[in-house]
Amino acid sequence: MKKILLLALYVTAFSACKKEGQSGPISAKDDAAFTAYEANFLDDLWKLNPGWATSVGYHKYDSLLVVPDDKSRKKMISFTKVQMDSLSRFDVNSLSDANKIDYHLMQNQMEATQWEIEQLKAYQWNPASYNVVGTFAYILNESYEPLDKRLRSFYQRMEFIPDYYKEAEKQIKNPVTELTNLAVEQNLGGVSVIEKDFADSLKKSRIPAAEQKEMLQRAQLSAQAIKDYAAWLKALPNPKPRSFRLGKELYEAKFKYDIQADGTAQQTYNAAVERKKYVHAQMTKLSKQLWPKYFGGKTMPADSLELISMMIDTLSASHVAPGDFQTAIEQEIPKLTAFVKAKNLLTLDPSKPLVVRKEPGYMAGVAGASVSSPGPYDKQGNTYFNVGSLAGWPAARAESYLREYNQYILQILCIHEAIPGHYTQLVYANQSPSIIKSILGNGAMVEGWAVYSEEMMLDAGFGGDSPEMRLMWYKWHLRSVCNTILDYSVHAGSMTKEQAIKLLTREAFQQKAEADNKWTRVSVSSVQLTSYYTGYKEIMELRTAWKKKQGDKYKLKEFNEKFLSYGSAPVKYIKEAMLKTEQIDTKN
Repeated sequence: MKKILLLALYVTAFSACKKEGQSGPISAKDDAAFTAYEANFLDDLWKLNPGWATSVGYHKYDSLLVVPDDKSRKKMISFTKVQMDSLSRFDVNSLSDANKIDYHLMQNQMEATQWEIEQLKAYQWNPASYNVVGTFAYILNESYEPLDKRLRSFYQRMEFIPDYYKEAEKQIKNPVTELTNLAVEQNLGGVSVIEKDFADSLKKSRIPAAEQKEMLQRAQLSAQAIKDYAAWLKALPNPKPRSFRLGKELYEAKFKYDIQADGTAQQTYNAAVERKKYVHAQMTKLSKQLWPKYFGGKTMPADSLELISMMIDTLSASHVAPGDFQTAIEQEIPKLTAFVKAKNLLTLDPSKPLVVRKEPGYMAGVAGASVSSPGPYDKQGNTYFNVGSLAGWPAARAESYLREYNQYILQILCIHEAIPGHYTQLVYANQSPSIIKSILGNGAMVEGWAVYSEEMMLDAGFGGDSPEMRLMWYKWHLRSVCNTILDYSVHAGSMTKEQAIKLLTREAFQQKAEADNKWTRVSVSSVQLTSYYTGYKEIMELRTAWKKKQGDKYKLKEFNEKFLSYGSAPVKYIKEAMLKTEQIDTKN
């Protein structure tokens, strides 16, 4: 009650800046009040979400871990209701463009949180949602404060781990089998952070031996709690597990909150189906062009998909050795940097480090490559390019994987994940004056930019304008398109694994290993796979509108940098702001 009272007090204070019946130019007052409100909103958000706070570089609550019980969820619901009431006191149309976007992001976050707790209820059926290791790894690995201070926060936070996992066991009812398996894999994969990495870091600290002994004892108890949770999941009787499929109603709602697109999930799916037809037509033309070079006078298949498949299969034979996969990625980064500078596509910040590393165990089982960026409060931290290891893989599986990530696709992967894709976009996002846009960033914009940047690089001549590279990009692009088709068909429909594998191998020309991994991913996640194509589609539509408006003044670099300057906001709000700004600039 004390917390709710304090929230009510500052809501009253800030909403009082705009009196009823007030008219005239009040934008500056509203913006000042809104900015003050944002600061209070964030601090209270972090009190309820200390792990999230740590991940974005806000370290006031590093030592806290919220036990996921009914009480904590009720607190969160109360918080969202107070914030929704506070937001309703502002006239969104009187705010600046930047604050307008923040308003929409905050409103969406509060509505989404209420929906997730009251409607989705994943805390009951998703055991993988209970995992503390990522935040502990962040505290250990990021040098935002002296080691001794971070280790003490780590130690204090561990106090809550046994209660955390005991509560998780109470909450779980009829869990999804696939998510249960993922929870076991990720928790056991990351337990070494508590069990080993913490002990190794203590040896490098100046913490007294007696204190270290206590800290190690707590670490042993914490590690055991994680192992016990995994063992409990393995032994859990679950005769009627929940299906991993969300169902159309829940899927549309989640799409609305997660993607924040102009259209519905159904409309996006329909657009992806049409895009697939277009891409197939382009790939057929390129395959016919390349056929004589690689097959001489051999008869060309009449079936266009078979023709494309044969050409891709031939080109895929060129790839690195299994042990050289990470090294090849490291070598690609400076080449991409040089090309972006030479073509004047974007301004890059050389002061922001990009570290290529083996994918940590607690992240395993979802994607083979990803980027982890420093939070907006910790802008000097490292950005990591996480690369899945092929160590211990059977030769056939490794070969299939490497044919998928052949010499062409490996370059495109690095564009997508690093430069000028995710890494570059996230550096720009952290430069945005609005911290809300970084914290409540839109996944469709983030992934859409990465997909857009691939095509932009090829259009600028990356790869020497070779038809081989363009063909392989179309193959890669079909991932984004078919991700949407797959995700919607599985979660809002009834697509089987066999149908999914056929879609991915025959129509998206993926290797069997890649298709199997994607089926695993779609069975442990939902909606996120649609973000790639949705964001790409909306960015391309915005660029077309911007180019038309600019006319002869249009410059690609200016579009790219202006677009990125809005931070990780939904494309529909960036579009509204950019086109509105351009109208004003034209008059001036």
